[in-house]
Amino acid sequence: GSGSHERVGNYSGVTVDAKTARFHQGHYTFNLVDLPGTYSITEYTPEELYVRTHILREMPDVVINVVDATNLERNLFLTTQLIDMDIKVVIALNMYDEMEQTGARLDYEHLGRMLGIPIVPTVASQGTGIRRLFDTVAKVFEDKEPTVRHIHINYGTDLEEAIGILQNKIWENSDIVALYSSRYLAIKLLEGDQSSFKLLEKCANFNDITKTQALLKQKLEKRFGENPESAIADAKYGFIVGALEETYQGETHDKHARTGRIDRIMTDKIWGLPVFLLLMWVMFQATFTLGAIPAGWIESGVSWLSDTVTNLMAKGSLRNLIVDGIISGVGGVIVFLPNILILFFFISLMEDTGYMARVAFVMDRPLRKLGLSGRSFVPMLMGFGCSVPAIMATRTLSSERDRKMTILLTPFMSCSAKILIYTTIAGAFFEPQYRWLVLVGLYLFGIICGIL
Repeated sequence: GSGSHERVGNYSGVTVDAKTARFHQGHYTFNLVDLPGTYSITEYTPEELYVRTHILREMPDVVINVVDATNLERNLFLTTQLIDMDIKVVIALNMYDEMEQTGARLDYEHLGRMLGIPIVPTVASQGTGIRRLFDTVAKVFEDKEPTVRHIHINYGTDLEEAIGILQNKIWENSDIVALYSSRYLAIKLLEGDQSSFKLLEKCANFNDITKTQALLKQKLEKRFGENPESAIADAKYGFIVGALEETYQGETHDKHARTGRIDRIMTDKIWGLPVFLLLMWVMFQATFTLGAIPAGWIESGVSWLSDTVTNLMAKGSLRNLIVDGIISGVGGVIVFLPNILILFFFISLMEDTGYMARVAFVMDRPLRKLGLSGRSFVPMLMGFGCSVPAIMATRTLSSERDRKMTILLTPFMSCSAKILIYTTIAGAFFEPQYRWLVLVGLYLFGIICGIL
């Protein structure tokens, strides 16, 4: 017998290093494959797509969904997607001790019955609950676990009606329905998921499915005033909040109410952008004003070292190599170090407070039109300060395609070093009253070229 198939994804670009582990417990041999950590299985990042493709293609006997007990709301989003997929799941409720230390209490058995998924509290760092977890996996595999039942998350009348219509179209393809949940595929199509469209391409009624999807999407957008993907995500979070209201007692709901208020300001259509621009201005001012002080020290240190070595060594090619090559070369690069350190401090601060996700949300719609995600906005904006830290900042982007596109676009944003050249050109060739116009024009020309 086999237990759970999962695989380790060690990402460098898109290179996947898959490792499996095998061990015995009871009468079973468990083949474990550890998948990359992810909060959801949409198709925005290589990890998400890899996890989803693995589950769909390899069809593991049981999926162990590791849920962080200290961050239930965010972690259970992936669980709702696994519920849609109609597969065998066991939840490992990890870091359970940390949740209890905060004074919070969770009736995990009741929550498990509501989800139709058995939940086993674990403390992986101490090995607590691991044996029970794999005993539960074995029971689920044998269909002997009473908690297991297939539930449907109710997405509300309009969405459920649309899901039903698409499901009927998918049902006409018995080979697809034999392998995949028709409800899951219908939900994915409504979300505009490209991988699911590719999966159904060979279906005889594929054209009918795409036409129906387009009409339903249009109808739902009119009804909700947003795309169906957002409406589905809202319904999932509604389901999670409802389930936790019944089973969870703790401090997080007050915290959520507070962060909810902050969120409304941060992602507001009117206030979102001004707040973001103000924070960006603070970040750039700090980066380039504060960074200029240690940068000056480094420059002085490098020139002192150059002078010292010049005086100590005899004239010749070796001195030229050391002074003009090594010292000047390294000096020219490390002068950017303070800027980069300050910038990364601010970026990590924005990441850890969750503000980066809000920025991505605010800027997502305009940047999607260029084929980029909202997260590309910060590195591109940094490009106006300096392209070096801006290109380094693209490492915060999760999609490799977005990283490459943002790296190629960033040099089109005019950095501070170009201002000197712009002002020289404007001063040499244009009348004083038109010089500012030339400067603005060159900036805009760079942006427009990038967009084109």
